[in-house]
Amino acid sequence: MSALGEAPSHLLCRHILSECVGGREGWHSAEEFVVTLSSEVFGSREVASGSMTMQVCWLISAWKGIERRNTALEENPAEAFTDSSLFAHWGQDLSPENRRIALKQFQYYGYNAYLSDRLPLDRPLPDLRPNGCRNLTFPNSLPEVSIVFIFVNEALSVILRSIHSAIDRTPPHLLKEIILVDDNSNNEELKEKLKEYVDEVNMRKPGFIKVVRHSKQEGLIRSRVSGWRAATAPVVALFDAHVEFSVGWAEPVLMRIKENRKRVISPSFDNIKYDNFEIEEYPLSAQGFDWELWCRYLNPPKSWWKLENSTAPIRSPALIGCFIVDREYFQEIGLLDEGMEVYGGENVELGIRVWQCGGSVEVLPCSRIAHIERAHKPYTEDLTAHVRRNALRVAEVWMDEFKSHVYMAWNIPQEDSGIDIGDISERKALRKKLQCKTFRWYLVSVYPEMRMYSDTIAYGVLQNSLKSDLCLDQGPDTENIPIMYICHGMIPQNVYYTSNQQIHVGVLSPTIDDDDNRCLVDVNSRPRLIECNYAKAKRMKLYWQFTQGGPIQNRKSKRCLELQENSDNEFGFQLVLQKCTGQRWSITNVLKSLSS
Repeated sequence: MSALGEAPSHLLCRHILSECVGGREGWHSAEEFVVTLSSEVFGSREVASGSMTMQVCWLISAWKGIERRNTALEENPAEAFTDSSLFAHWGQDLSPENRRIALKQFQYYGYNAYLSDRLPLDRPLPDLRPNGCRNLTFPNSLPEVSIVFIFVNEALSVILRSIHSAIDRTPPHLLKEIILVDDNSNNEELKEKLKEYVDEVNMRKPGFIKVVRHSKQEGLIRSRVSGWRAATAPVVALFDAHVEFSVGWAEPVLMRIKENRKRVISPSFDNIKYDNFEIEEYPLSAQGFDWELWCRYLNPPKSWWKLENSTAPIRSPALIGCFIVDREYFQEIGLLDEGMEVYGGENVELGIRVWQCGGSVEVLPCSRIAHIERAHKPYTEDLTAHVRRNALRVAEVWMDEFKSHVYMAWNIPQEDSGIDIGDISERKALRKKLQCKTFRWYLVSVYPEMRMYSDTIAYGVLQNSLKSDLCLDQGPDTENIPIMYICHGMIPQNVYYTSNQQIHVGVLSPTIDDDDNRCLVDVNSRPRLIECNYAKAKRMKLYWQFTQGGPIQNRKSKRCLELQENSDNEFGFQLVLQKCTGQRWSITNVLKSLSS
């Protein structure tokens, strides 16, 4: 699920950054500001990299937004919170006082707890299953399931609605128990009030709801494992505690696992909108990831479309998060990697491991669950640091020679990265014990949509010796003109040089269904960023000779990429293509020798 709400564009981030530098906030340079922010928010003075771009932008924007709200509150209390995304589609009729209450809860939970507290616990959900699902029949001898809900400082009404919908929409003979894992919440209503509710249910059905409370915060990954350990049914469903179940969700899942216990199943997800709690239907999707190992939705594979059966299971390379699994099989394949921290990457790792070690992953169109996608995750300041560390664990254990792609995507050196990923010896031993296949097999057989970048021979930020504090940057998102910008090492400044002498700038395109990578091209003596396949098809000038510490020269035009002084430019220099004058370029990480 999305780690953050809508983040500002790179251009807006750049504007906010310029506001902060040299102004009353007190930073004298953009570099100082970025490093300071990285130190204070992310716990490291190393300049952030990878997907942290948008998270840094988000934090800067949020900080400025709080400043604006405080000013507005002083000037006009009735309009103080109108700029919050919470009120874009909801709450126009609330009084100023109730708006303040709703916003405070929104900031705490990441969703509209004020509204949740006023909705029925047993509210109806639309049946969004494909039509054929209603005609399917199932045997009575399906295995029982334990449903595990994990939470930390969740709104009580959201937890109770999750429980109610599970009970109301799971056949009683199939639902053995519900297990609540409290990852050391400090919210008081999750203690006594939740206990009262559990005791009331257990009075009617002894032992039906179990509560596991952690004495310290363990994070999502270890919380899921805690829930599994407490479960006793043959099948375990591991969910967040902010979901609502649709009618008929359980039978298709239990049937597929009964047929083959080595199947790990994900339901099809719909969205509970964080602001008005309306149900938003999501299209049927497989679940995958990009090279940073952020999970993402995918188009179902061509093989599924050819079936012309919308009720058929969808073969999926990975898992988004919530899943259902045979309890004993889950232990046999190694549960989740408890050496990972907090959140992120565990679902991708599980999907890769299941496939490489003889199992399979499916998404079921006839099993639908609505899930709240928070506007922000309140239980951690920075998910990216955890996802990055966890991604490197996955890469080192499971991805063989393709681990380089993860380091490249995060713009991290492959040697001496400076990131402690912990002890991975047990996970490597598990892979050997299970006699798992290679990651190349996985890419070819399970995730052929994933783009491979084995031809990359250098990556990182690209700097010119004439002005070493500036880096090549993709520029504003809406344009295709590269620029020189103060070095920050985040996604817009990621550069990849390939063995066929192309220069890619910006994010690595994850799959063939995504937009193509953008290549540096000589267009009428001007540097431009053009989709690589288009530039190649049009026989554009996209091949460059480059040696570390030497010039960057277009093979066809013979012009060099250089800096030219320009007093109108923000940093005094602009990128040009001109007759070579001997300017030298260097890139951070070289994998293979760069030769002309």
